[in-house]
Amino acid sequence: MRNSINLTIENLSLPELAAQMVVVRASGYLFDHQIRYPEWEPPTNKLRYWLENLGVGGVILVGGSAAELAVRSQLLQSWAKFPLLLAADIEEGVGQRFAGATWFPPPMAIGAIAGKSFSQAEALATAMGEITATEAIAIGLNWILAPVVDVNNNPDNPVINVRAFGETPDLVSALATAFIRGTQQYPVLTTAKHFPGHGDTAVDSHLQLPSLPHSAERLAEIELPPFQAAISAGVDAVMSAHLLIPEWDDKWPATLSHQILTGKLRQELGFEGLIVTDALVMGAIAGEYGATEAAVLAVEAGADILLMPQDPEATIKVVCDAVTQGRISRSRLEISVKRIWQAKTQVGLFSPPSSSPSVLSILPSSLDVSATILRNSLLVGGALPLQVENPQNGEFLRNLIIVDDILGCEFLGNHTPAIAIPKQLGYKLQIIDDRTETHNQQSLSAPSNHPSQDRFSSTLLQIFIRGNCFRGSAGLTEAATDLFNKLLTTGKLSAIIIYGSPYILEKFLPTLPPSIPYIFSYGQMPTAQAIALETLFNQDLRKASIRKVC
Repeated sequence: MRNSINLTIENLSLPELAAQMVVVRASGYLFDHQIRYPEWEPPTNKLRYWLENLGVGGVILVGGSAAELAVRSQLLQSWAKFPLLLAADIEEGVGQRFAGATWFPPPMAIGAIAGKSFSQAEALATAMGEITATEAIAIGLNWILAPVVDVNNNPDNPVINVRAFGETPDLVSALATAFIRGTQQYPVLTTAKHFPGHGDTAVDSHLQLPSLPHSAERLAEIELPPFQAAISAGVDAVMSAHLLIPEWDDKWPATLSHQILTGKLRQELGFEGLIVTDALVMGAIAGEYGATEAAVLAVEAGADILLMPQDPEATIKVVCDAVTQGRISRSRLEISVKRIWQAKTQVGLFSPPSSSPSVLSILPSSLDVSATILRNSLLVGGALPLQVENPQNGEFLRNLIIVDDILGCEFLGNHTPAIAIPKQLGYKLQIIDDRTETHNQQSLSAPSNHPSQDRFSSTLLQIFIRGNCFRGSAGLTEAATDLFNKLLTTGKLSAIIIYGSPYILEKFLPTLPPSIPYIFSYGQMPTAQAIALETLFNQDLRKASIRKVC
């Protein structure tokens, strides 16, 4: 790594300046054969070339365990021409992306607690920020791409949903700033996203360009206050949203709009920190404006950091070409790189390395905080606890789980409570996802690997559904709705557990008989499953189920 302490920005070459504005995506795993998304995550040789030769400014990491990332982050820094910003989308704690660390329920769970005790919710948001910062530093991260400060006031929002703290600007402002305060005693950057507000959309910007057709008065009342609060609280970066706001700019989406990034965010709101684009590979930008031209437009608009361009090397070249052609000035790049280096200095990248805490030393108390949020945000009703019946005449109890994509469910496995606990109680498993729902519709009376002539006496229905990127919808799948209605009609529904979106529960409740118990959890991780099922059956079953599986 070059000694950047004595190097001035004025001495950087034009390609080095442009490269410092680029943050590339990479796998958190240690070896190339573990890469899960090869279209976005380069192999070792290419990644090392980007860091060592081109001098890109940072890396956003996904995948792997916390222990692997602690090694991976040191390796990346050792390759880098200049010290790296190492970032991750860890809105729900480090464990959301890197196995073994603390995985919190989504922020909306804390917002739900605020309805009962605002002081407790604020304290939990602060604790979440502190724990996320501590664990991030322990594994080598220095940039948290959180908190989400969008106001999710559209139940059909497919991309924000439970990632938001709530549905009102006051609540989002208070809890987001509490999260930011929790991080601020640690050398780590925070990010308010997605400016100027992605909460009231029903289109996933990973796929298409949404539009926010509100008046200036409405934007000032709902969308902007959480960003103003985050800026006042000292947030280090603001991430732009890939959405069109005709009231402010009827031509360019926010990420590419000078009127929005410079006019609104810089000049009107007075933000002096880093402006970072949302990922430039997303369909709303790459599909509409091209893989490289979008990067130039974003720099012209006022962005400091170009996140996840499709082709980093080509992106650096087109930005340099825009300077040599007189479209962008060199000083414009220098201003952004000065901000980037100020941020790097703030997190100690130009100072001798200091020792970091171990995740192992942090984990026990951190997991307690996560469990507290899960328990205190749980919603329950109906005739609890559920009494497990003894089936007669060759019938069986069915544990029916519905998910979007079983192959992408890192929170499900034979060892996880949603499967292991019902199995301990005599339930037989059936799982349905988008791949299986079509050809399984005719055989839903029998579970997987069970003779078709057998019949179930009752069904425990567990649904895992929330807004997810690239899903395109935050609503129920057709299979989930049909199954729910069929089970009600036949009287075979014994209980329902929903993990994820409270809007799904709201759709079910009007037709759910008061005698049928229900549990709702904002979390989907194993801890959330254990708490929900132990509540349903009023038993401490987790340890017993783990022993049985092992």
